[in-house]
Amino acid sequence: MIHVERRSFLRGALALAATGVVVPVAIQPLAAASVPELRVYRDASCGCCGAWVKRMEAEGFHPTVVMVDDLARKKAELGLPDSLWSCHSATIDGYVLEGHVPPSSVKRLLTERPDARGIAVPNMPMGAPGMEMGGRKETYAVVIFADGADPAVWEWH
Repeated sequence: MIHVERRSFLRGALALAATGVVVPVAIQPLAAASVPELRVYRDASCGCCGAWVKRMEAEGFHPTVVMVDDLARKKAELGLPDSLWSCHSATIDGYVLEGHVPPSSVKRLLTERPDARGIAVPNMPMGAPGMEMGGRKETYAVVIFADGADPAVWEWH
């Protein structure tokens, strides 16, 4: 083992840095941040739900898909206002996701952690993740909702 005094090491490192030479250093990789479980509730006959799940997978999420026969009952269990309903529902880290929510919005939700029940993209707007239909795209809102409060626009896409 080679012993180098701290002062000598720093002097050498500064001299090397001044020359612009880059020396690769072996660094232990950091443990990958754990991605919260994404549980998706959907009807087996809906194709766009599967497309949304694939988009979420492509963005690093690990969805578990649960086929349900009575989606309306599940949405009621999750506390989703009727006005926000879409074709599938999901849960992640204590939040509810409804419809074709963009992965970027889910990442924002998990980073900012607002005091809310969840976020939703009501209906099924063309161009939303999983609803891509050629070049056609509608502008749509991601809505944030909480118990006892009216849903509000959180961001536009």
